[in-house]
Amino acid sequence: MKKIRFGITGSGYMGRTHAEAVQFHRDTAELVAIWGGSRAASLAGRCGVVAEPTLESLMARKDIDAIIITTPQHVHCQEAVLAMQSGKHVLVEKPMATKVEDCDRMLAAAAQHKRVLSLAYNLRFRINLPNVKRLIAEGAIGRVQSMHYSMIRQASVAGNFGGNKTSWIELPEVIGFVIDALPHGVDAIRWSTGAEVKRVAGFSRTFLPGRQIEDTTVGIMEYTNGAICSVHITKAADGEYKGEMARLSIVGSKGNLEMDGFGDLYLSDRAKGWRLVSTQPPVNPDDPDAAFKEGRMLAFRNQVQAFMDTINGKTTPIGMGRDGRQGLAACLALIKSSAEGRFVDLA
Repeated sequence: MKKIRFGITGSGYMGRTHAEAVQFHRDTAELVAIWGGSRAASLAGRCGVVAEPTLESLMARKDIDAIIITTPQHVHCQEAVLAMQSGKHVLVEKPMATKVEDCDRMLAAAAQHKRVLSLAYNLRFRINLPNVKRLIAEGAIGRVQSMHYSMIRQASVAGNFGGNKTSWIELPEVIGFVIDALPHGVDAIRWSTGAEVKRVAGFSRTFLPGRQIEDTTVGIMEYTNGAICSVHITKAADGEYKGEMARLSIVGSKGNLEMDGFGDLYLSDRAKGWRLVSTQPPVNPDDPDAAFKEGRMLAFRNQVQAFMDTINGKTTPIGMGRDGRQGLAACLALIKSSAEGRFVDLA
């Protein structure tokens, strides 16, 4: 089977992440070119590939089969649609876009041009979440009743990996932190339980000085299976908040699950109490000495492999276009609920 040839948009933290993930698969994948961002030339040089001068020139290349989009979310739709119009498959970082209408445009382009449109929900490829899905399917905790998802991050600092980490993240166009962080949680619950969000109530705030857009959201989500979930998403913590990079707690009718997406997964019930199921090796995404090593990169390597397998017609656990749409829709509904002071229906 011939190699799948990749182009990447974006040259920051996630651009480098996906570039290294692609180049890990030397026998089945080839990174051809990179475009976009202040570090495009240096990343391309590091990878030994071409730095394309424009988005259009990247998409016009006939020696690229698939595009990985790692640019800011407000330009995802434009890039994805152009890529699929150019005959390329697309793997896009979450959030899928900043508007549900843009997600629909991307889905329509994928259908029209018969291209694969996948979402980079990397928790599906870490150690713990697949075990959550398996245990729920096996009936280990009975019927899912209530849940809590949290992601608590310290305020961003400039200079992340040689660039300005805040160069785009504060723009009004990116909406806020909740659409960057919570899609992971929405997808983790949808994928592991099979339930869809029915309606939400949210409270969004901006606590960081000088910031114009949301940095903290707390909310409630009701699911189509009757389960309920509380969420707590913030990037306004003063320093690291241990164990809260991606925490999911699930209470079932016969047992409970407690997952740290970057730590331990525990299962409990009345008969046996708490016991360890699995451990995700610790990942510090802010440590340049650790972020591009095995502990963090394994999930991204496996995700690239799943994307290639999907292109080749195989069934894989990778997130698809509709998964991205549903994740964004729930996040935007929380913001709308906060602004309008009411429940917002989704299903």
